[in-house]
Amino acid sequence: MNIVLDLIEAFRRSKTMFAAVRLGIFDQLEHAPQTASALARALQLHEAAAARLLDACASLGLLEKHAQEYRNTRVASTYLVSDSEDTLSGYIKYSDESLYHLWSHLDDAVREGSNRWEQTFGARDALFDHYYRDPEKTANFMQGMNGFGCLSSPTIVRAFDLSRYRHLVDLGGGTGHLPIAACQVYPDLRATIFDLPKVEPISRRFISNSSVANRIEFVAGDFFRDPLPGGDLYSLGRIIHDWDDPRIVPLLRKVFDALPSNGALLIQEALVQDDRSGPVCALMQDLNMLVCTDGRERTEAEYKLLLERAGFSDVQIHRTGAPLDAVLAVKR
Repeated sequence: MNIVLDLIEAFRRSKTMFAAVRLGIFDQLEHAPQTASALARALQLHEAAAARLLDACASLGLLEKHAQEYRNTRVASTYLVSDSEDTLSGYIKYSDESLYHLWSHLDDAVREGSNRWEQTFGARDALFDHYYRDPEKTANFMQGMNGFGCLSSPTIVRAFDLSRYRHLVDLGGGTGHLPIAACQVYPDLRATIFDLPKVEPISRRFISNSSVANRIEFVAGDFFRDPLPGGDLYSLGRIIHDWDDPRIVPLLRKVFDALPSNGALLIQEALVQDDRSGPVCALMQDLNMLVCTDGRERTEAEYKLLLERAGFSDVQIHRTGAPLDAVLAVKR
């Protein structure tokens, strides 16, 4: 298809999936195949309109249709059903509720060079204030971040040999997908999730459901303001891209000062090529940070410079092929 026509229609495909997730279509069909009529009755939808949405989802490969009955494809059962272990439904709802609206003001973000929270939602609250304002919003946001994080964490923890480390401290670790993956790979490793008090009940639920719960603890705190728990390996996953250099360099120095000699910092972010020619997903995420935050996605060279300013001299980069890449900075 012509690239221009494809891009014109791209948001329609996204919104089709977003709407089907929000309406509970994939959750309903996970119980059993159903006709459009039966599903519309169960979900209180307009029958003819529901059939049109179901047909659109089938055309996208999210549903299968046989003898007027619809059923989930394997992809839908894995990523779009809300109680699936690998679900991305939380991230989809987050994208639909916030990102979809923020991106509608991308042109203004480019004109002014600032995020669009006030323009979109009528308040200057940043992303985290918005999603931590009540327990339900916090839980939805954390589920979304967990689904996205689980796509990369198993690969990230194998990007470098981390077997020499004994105590991982994941700063802003949320649901613990990175510590869980790391403890599953490295049997001698224990981990601490250091995150805001509002995150603790959600994090503990995810930890308790893991096979390594006995080696992971949660400590409440703010990594910008509070002393960091002791460890020989710190982790920052999708944290650095949320802020500009003046805010993030002091945090990196704080991590450097807290580390013992030969300790390390493991960073997980989408790396932009040094010539900014790609990858497309990282450049799209860079624009996402423009409309959402005061941060941005960075190149390998920019990360090395940031880390050197913080005191690190041994910086290794690993492009994983997953949504997030890995950076390991060692304190010598």
